[in-house]
Amino acid sequence: MRIESSVTAISWIPSEAIQGLPKIPFQVGVGHYDEPPPDRLEEGDLGRLRDADRFREANQLKAWIEANDGRIDAHGYAGEGLVGSTTFRLGRKEMTVPGVAFDTLRPEPEVFGDAVRFVQTVGGRAGFPAPRMVKGKPFFRIHSATAWTTLALTIRADGSSDPELVGASPFPRHWIYDSEGELVLKAGTIDFKAWYKQAHGEHTPWGDEESDAFVTQAESALERQLSRELMQSGAVPKRRSLEAGETLVAQGEAGDELYLLLDGVLAVEVDGAEVAEIGPGAILGERAVLEGGRRMATLQARTRCRVGVVPADSIDREAIEELAAGRRPQG
Repeated sequence: MRIESSVTAISWIPSEAIQGLPKIPFQVGVGHYDEPPPDRLEEGDLGRLRDADRFREANQLKAWIEANDGRIDAHGYAGEGLVGSTTFRLGRKEMTVPGVAFDTLRPEPEVFGDAVRFVQTVGGRAGFPAPRMVKGKPFFRIHSATAWTTLALTIRADGSSDPELVGASPFPRHWIYDSEGELVLKAGTIDFKAWYKQAHGEHTPWGDEESDAFVTQAESALERQLSRELMQSGAVPKRRSLEAGETLVAQGEAGDELYLLLDGVLAVEVDGAEVAEIGPGAILGERAVLEGGRRMATLQARTRCRVGVVPADSIDREAIEELAAGRRPQG
């Protein structure tokens, strides 16, 4: 029996993701941030998103096994990698520069009795020059930094499969979709400065280094919808930055603001026990709004975080109630 499965990563640049001088082209409208990818991928979406300049790269790992009576008789890779283009806008004129794709890396699959694990790395760089000082030899680079994702997919003889994000460049944002096209995982952090200075040459999977990814579960579709509306409407007037180990709110303290986690990973603690890790896109603090203005959990930064402070009246109360009712069980 032939069993097929897949996992897909889309890498894109969210708003406010770039700091320092490289941010200037985005501020003046020459470059552009990307709209968030769709919640669900359908057949043909990757090509359409690439043609619309909606992502920096996409890694689609497809694989198959031939299984009989719990035994693996054959297996193989499929899938592809896509590197997007960069569109510059100067007044009414546009110029599109194709990206440079690197060779796809596919090590020999690992066979474990009744399962096979496949690994695929896809990446590349922008096609335009980005002269800058870098960390390590040669200390100066002309080409832009390298972006990539390394995915793994385990397919079992019983027909089940598991997707993984094994590693990724520190920038841009990486979203992971399962074989049904559902958004299931995210890289929890984004670090433009580290990527700009360090992701080059030997410091990539095409050299001798992989960069581990801090992976979190994807937030709910409602949270994604609300976060898009908040960012587009300008309803996030204040930002907070936290270093790893800092506390955003403490259980029991008073507060009636909501929080939109823009970047990083927060640990959720109840009565001193950690119950969840929350990644970018999550909206937090809804229970205090609904239950008397007291925080029901402690939120502590697991990594460096950027948080948007949202007045409670910026979100319809029915939406806040729906958010609370649909909160993930572990949160």
